[in-house]
Amino acid sequence: MPDTIEPVQAKPSNISIYQPKQPGLIFPEIPTFATRAEERQHRKERLVAACRAFDLQGFDYGFAGHLTVRDPEFPELYWTNPMCVHFSQVKISNLICADHKGKVVEGRHAINRAGFVLHAAVHEAHPDIIAMCHAHTVYGTAFAALGRPLDPISQDAAAFFEDHVVIQDEAGQVAVEEQAGLAVCDWFKDVKAAIHQNHGLLTASRHSIEAAAFWFIALERCCKQQMLVEASGREPVMVSPERARYSREHVGSEYIGWLHFQTIYDQLVNTQPDMFD
Repeated sequence: MPDTIEPVQAKPSNISIYQPKQPGLIFPEIPTFATRAEERQHRKERLVAACRAFDLQGFDYGFAGHLTVRDPEFPELYWTNPMCVHFSQVKISNLICADHKGKVVEGRHAINRAGFVLHAAVHEAHPDIIAMCHAHTVYGTAFAALGRPLDPISQDAAAFFEDHVVIQDEAGQVAVEEQAGLAVCDWFKDVKAAIHQNHGLLTASRHSIEAAAFWFIALERCCKQQMLVEASGREPVMVSPERARYSREHVGSEYIGWLHFQTIYDQLVNTQPDMFD
């Protein structure tokens, strides 16, 4: 396969209502790449940034937690954080690349078995999915014990309205057998997030690792908000289905997730330059 790629056509100007109509203003632009190697480097840098962002959010729990992004040239391969390396210590030099069978083809560290079982199954079953995120978070894990979807109690929660599922297959059982991944992967058709009962949260993106990471952060936050509201003992006022769908369309898209993450990435670039080592 040649290293050079065809130029990417300019994105339509109406990709988001947040794009400025006035020309010449500073605003994040979706990158284009001259070569697959350049795109690979970009994805690896953003994968590392996503791991560092998870550290900032306090999403660490021992060796649990795995983030993956598909290789742009070899779609049967994906990049992921190394086993038993804290999110705060993930960097370009210690990322690993593995195939859908869990074989490490680049890197010195071992792969997380549970991460391989779940993520590889989803990546293999859904060629359109570029990235996935999972971590054992406090509020997401607590909410997952309820075995129910999020309610549209806010604009933030409406971003997930009719765009997430509750998975009951393999609930509560550690996913180290390959059939566990097969039981879960079919649920990711046409949604960006899943609440795995008695386990926790997962997000997937057909756009970028940045989108997958931000929507994971947002989903954890929404789980916390809903439990706080319910702890008040008062019945929350729901956003109507029509308004929830409108909000999801405008603030819940893959592009918006990518756009949100740009603020996180800029902060990390300025404060944690070692992530590119």
